[in-house]
Amino acid sequence: MPSTETDLDALAASHDIITIGMLADEARKARHGATTTFVRVADVSAEPGQPVPVPPAAGELRIIGTPGSRGAAVARAAEVAAVAAGIPVSGYSLSDLERLAAVEKITLRALLEELSAAGLELVAEAPFDLLQDPRRCIEEVNISGMALARLTVSKWPDVDTPVFLRQVAQVQYQVAVIRSFAPLPRRTNPVAPTTGYDDVKKVALARLFLEDVASIQVDWSLYGPKLAQVALTVGADDLDAVSVSDEAPDGPRRSPLEDVRRNIRAAGFEPAERNGRREILAR
Repeated sequence: MPSTETDLDALAASHDIITIGMLADEARKARHGATTTFVRVADVSAEPGQPVPVPPAAGELRIIGTPGSRGAAVARAAEVAAVAAGIPVSGYSLSDLERLAAVEKITLRALLEELSAAGLELVAEAPFDLLQDPRRCIEEVNISGMALARLTVSKWPDVDTPVFLRQVAQVQYQVAVIRSFAPLPRRTNPVAPTTGYDDVKKVALARLFLEDVASIQVDWSLYGPKLAQVALTVGADDLDAVSVSDEAPDGPRRSPLEDVRRNIRAAGFEPAERNGRREILAR
């Protein structure tokens, strides 16, 4: 395992993806063993008054979209929480809430406390590169009584990978509440898209640099089973946004649930379904 900052910098500069991946896999197994968790997520519109589907298979109801106002955000959280039947409710991007609080001329903490009181358990994501003050914003989530589901990256910034990952590590050192980091960007440049090599290396380096972050996560719906499966062998241990559908037109062995389980096992790990609270589900 790399033991110094110099060792980590040398790995980041290296093109030896095999060695980097092996070291990240060792770090991942030391923390999580053979277990790979995944969560099935039902997306819910952020628009108040819209239907709220509550699939029995959902481990998390996630409000997606940008709320139009403080009142709309709180009202929608209350609507979803009222029908969640015990399923954890997450919602919104912390960067959107940061902007909304500024527009509404209230503190971010006040807005988060209102959402928490309405029944929101988790802020769905915090795009590190879009937050004006990442440390303060993430602390406010915790103080409000909620949890942050995952730290994300909207678009990988134009800085060296070690610099960026150390910025993330420093914030975690200060707040100590980041449970999952999803290093693969939510948005890519269509003119210069990332390559599979770049994506795999980001996952591996995230695991090596962020010793204090429990989980390195990959979005199953955004990146697909092939990249997700490879990512599991180079440091990732959690899969987000697996389909809640139990439909299996090609037979039960081809259902979305069995597909994710099969891909995890093919990578050499044991699947464990969880919910948004990170509780393991026996089903």
